[in-house]
Amino acid sequence: MSRRSIRLFSEREVPFELIYKALNIARYAPSAKNSQPWRFIIVTDKELLLELSKIHRGAQPLVKADKAVVVLGNKDESPTSYLVDASLSALYLWLALHCMGLGAVWIQTLRNIDKIKQLLDIPENYVPVAILAVGYPAEKPKPKPRKDLREITYINKYGVSLRENL
Repeated sequence: MSRRSIRLFSEREVPFELIYKALNIARYAPSAKNSQPWRFIIVTDKELLLELSKIHRGAQPLVKADKAVVVLGNKDESPTSYLVDASLSALYLWLALHCMGLGAVWIQTLRNIDKIKQLLDIPENYVPVAILAVGYPAEKPKPKPRKDLREITYINKYGVSLRENL
């Protein structure tokens, strides 16, 4: 409940060991048929982070991030669920980073696949599912409002309100 999207980072260097430890957790995400179709690219090169920050306006946190992790999904290993499988590993990674005191924000990649693949020499059968900008937080965003659980949950069929059953 305390995880937030962190877009501002301190200049403190993130030890590679923490990234590695978080990735070790991410690889335990569930996947269809245990295909584990994810791959990870740790980006430490500042010029490369700057180039990635230009893929769209929402990628700007990469400019100040100490590192980034690009999460890839292999279309051949999990043809029908690689996007979900790789997204689950990205979420595990994000939560692991948070638990280690690091901040991160999910950078959307799906409208810039070709540019990202070009910048990182990603093979054709892989799709960049997410980029996580990573660093020590330099901000403490307040929680954003959430919809009431009773507004978004139904019993047995869509539209049968949970409110009527509580």
